[in-house]
Amino acid sequence: MESIGVVVNPIAGMGGRVGLKGTDGKLEEARRRGAEPRAPDRAREALRSLHRRAPDVTVYAAAGVMGERAARDAGYEPTVVYDPADRTDRSSPTASDPAAADTTAADTRAAVEALLECDVDLVLFVGGDGTAVDVAAVIEEGDGDTPMLGVPAGVKIYSSVFGVTPADTGRIAAEFDRVEPREVNDIDEDAYREGEVRTELRAVVTVPVAPAVQSGKQVSSGSVDSLAAGFAREVEPGRTYVFGPGSTVGAIERELGLDPSPLGVDVWRAGPEPDDGGAAGRGELLARDAAESDILEVLTDPVTIVVSPIGGQGFIFGRGNHQISPAVIRQADEIAVVAAGEKLDDIDSLRVDTDDEDVDDRLRGWLQVRTGRFTTRLVNVV
Repeated sequence: MESIGVVVNPIAGMGGRVGLKGTDGKLEEARRRGAEPRAPDRAREALRSLHRRAPDVTVYAAAGVMGERAARDAGYEPTVVYDPADRTDRSSPTASDPAAADTTAADTRAAVEALLECDVDLVLFVGGDGTAVDVAAVIEEGDGDTPMLGVPAGVKIYSSVFGVTPADTGRIAAEFDRVEPREVNDIDEDAYREGEVRTELRAVVTVPVAPAVQSGKQVSSGSVDSLAAGFAREVEPGRTYVFGPGSTVGAIERELGLDPSPLGVDVWRAGPEPDDGGAAGRGELLARDAAESDILEVLTDPVTIVVSPIGGQGFIFGRGNHQISPAVIRQADEIAVVAAGEKLDDIDSLRVDTDDEDVDDRLRGWLQVRTGRFTTRLVNVV
């Protein structure tokens, strides 16, 4: 690879920790809630990984926080091919504050068009599924052959065009020697916020192939009733439980008499004494569909975080549950991972990507995953 084009969606993922489950159409609300950008940091991590392996590659980038700054921080001297300030007479903040960046999907598409005009060998983008859709659309309208590869920064990642982590993505960009068709999928965020997952195939594009490129999300089915019943009977009186998104964890909440937010995070404290069914007390719902700040406000020791891996990918933190942030994880003395056995059959290992390497290191290693009323399976977190 002789040249690479870089485009960063600086606001990707900002809605995650503040409980918005995405940023599409919710940017002002995310800012009002104090959301902080994560895409620029992840862009730097990916490009530093690339620079360690391919320091002499020619880099073309969009201006400011849309790619230029991350490339310079990684050690490159990029050629700027697009600046959002040139599209209108507005004053572009892209050179300074990522959280205030007034960029749109139109800027992403315009930047990719400029990158393709430079005949780059790869378009490296930073964002989520929505950004992937924009990049793919421009490539399909252009030569249709330029490979694309995503650095995961969005709240939702249903497409199979992303590396597992930013560092993995940089390595893949530097070392790939073949490509294959992969799917770009997107999800209706308004429906997602209401607890309904509606995905749509938006494009099939060429993507570098490497083991660290994650597969698309696979939907797993099957009864989790026995798992939920077993977990509910063993809740500890007085313990605080942080329940992550997903149907498996939702089944546990329903077993405890709660109405779960299907794709949100709920916090519940078990009552002091077991009830007639054997589960600890009636308990108290402390927060429903909570943002990171809501969770931290109500946490009291001891704390258990309950999560289920994303099917086909294996992520337990860092995808779809950004509200369970490193600060929340640090307060927990127990991480409970639950999954039906058939879901684990399609997962070689569990993965974490919290934006905090110390927390990720703490979470790595062999972990007992509860698969039924009495059964567990030992799975490695990598």
